[in-house]
Amino acid sequence: MASLKSIGDKLLKSNSLIITYLRSIVSSQCASWTDYIVFFLLAKLTGLTPFWATAAGAFCGGVVNCIINYKFTFRAEGCDWRAVVVKYAVVWTGSLLLNSFGTEWFYGLMSGWQWLCDLGLPQDVVLIGSRLFISLMVSWFWNFALQRYVVYRPMPFDRYIVAALGGTPKKETSDN
Repeated sequence: MASLKSIGDKLLKSNSLIITYLRSIVSSQCASWTDYIVFFLLAKLTGLTPFWATAAGAFCGGVVNCIINYKFTFRAEGCDWRAVVVKYAVVWTGSLLLNSFGTEWFYGLMSGWQWLCDLGLPQDVVLIGSRLFISLMVSWFWNFALQRYVVYRPMPFDRYIVAALGGTPKKETSDN
């Protein structure tokens, strides 16, 4: 039977798709809790619309996610952090837009479902349910794939990003 240490080492060091996905779930949960706390507090305490509360929560969660993914999930030490930040920002912007517009659209759709009203489901539950559903879809079908295969991997165009930001690009290696 495998020891706990060997299981822990595999979870922390393996680059397999499944293990990396499991690590991304941990990172995503940290970011999601940050996102949802900011979202709910802004929606309930300030009365922001679902769009703006989602956008603010997503921004805060995105910062947490990028940092954890760089060091823990994808261990991207071989990538210049400036290129990672720009690539992450592009993917994150897409995620932000998909989550914000998707939540607004799905909440509007679900709010009009009479059977939910007949069940006496509070609008807060419909709002949170809309947000959870959309965020899961975006996470699975957008964020993970692009982060694994583009954001946290050296790409040929990284040197242009670094140079545009005033840095000195690393010399090309056979891995790029």
